[in-house]
Amino acid sequence: MRLRAALASFLLLIAAPALAATPRYSVQIVKTYPHDPAAFTEGLFYLNDSLYESTGRNGQSWIRQVDLATGKPLRQVSIDKRYFGEGVAPWKGRIVSLTWRSGVGFVWSQATLKPLRTFHYRGEGWGLTADARHLIMSDGTATIKFLDPVTLKAVRTITVTLDGQPLDQINELEWVKGELIANVWRTRQLARIAPKTGVVTGVVDLYNLPEIASPSPVAPVKEPNASPWWSRARHADRRPFLMARNRITSALRRWFENQGFVETAVAALQVS
Repeated sequence: MRLRAALASFLLLIAAPALAATPRYSVQIVKTYPHDPAAFTEGLFYLNDSLYESTGRNGQSWIRQVDLATGKPLRQVSIDKRYFGEGVAPWKGRIVSLTWRSGVGFVWSQATLKPLRTFHYRGEGWGLTADARHLIMSDGTATIKFLDPVTLKAVRTITVTLDGQPLDQINELEWVKGELIANVWRTRQLARIAPKTGVVTGVVDLYNLPEIASPSPVAPVKEPNASPWWSRARHADRRPFLMARNRITSALRRWFENQGFVETAVAALQVS
């Protein structure tokens, strides 16, 4: 009986399908743009032919509109020196920005960069993006919060998991064709996240990019810190930015090929 039971268990083990490994992808540099080397970029998005950027460090945090071709600021507003600027996202003519450990966020006019209001949240503020209904926020843990864009209060959360385990240090976020893209702090990877479940459905490895290669595996200044995307209404493609020291590097994203995304999908990261 024991032999038959053991044999049956063995056969069931053989018959059970193996867990599929999370798909992994790589990138390729295709173009570079100039960028202010003094900018400690924390948030970034591209809209109406301009780059909008949020920087960090107390006393050096600002929100600004930047000309992509030259890297020159077109408009800029400083954030009070009490605050360390973090993620930023557009929402219906306004710009919403986070701060790191203060629990305070700001709403700005996109047209003038004038402050409109403040809001408060629990925990830290890291990355910020938006879908059609919510602002979406990370706080450095495995939790992603979906915010009501009017009240700026969390209405639901998801826990990001990779191969069944929570994946924390979720940093800058971007919404791309119904999915979340996030960079994972202290790694050189991007995660593709299902917004309903939090499951990581793909990982982009950035180790082959020379701009973020480092002789030291623990050097934090060589790690990606943002993953913004952009698209233009008159083009069907999406294009890249890899923010690396004093330049913005375009990176071709192959990993969306055969995933229902356009072939020229590209990523934007900051190396701070």
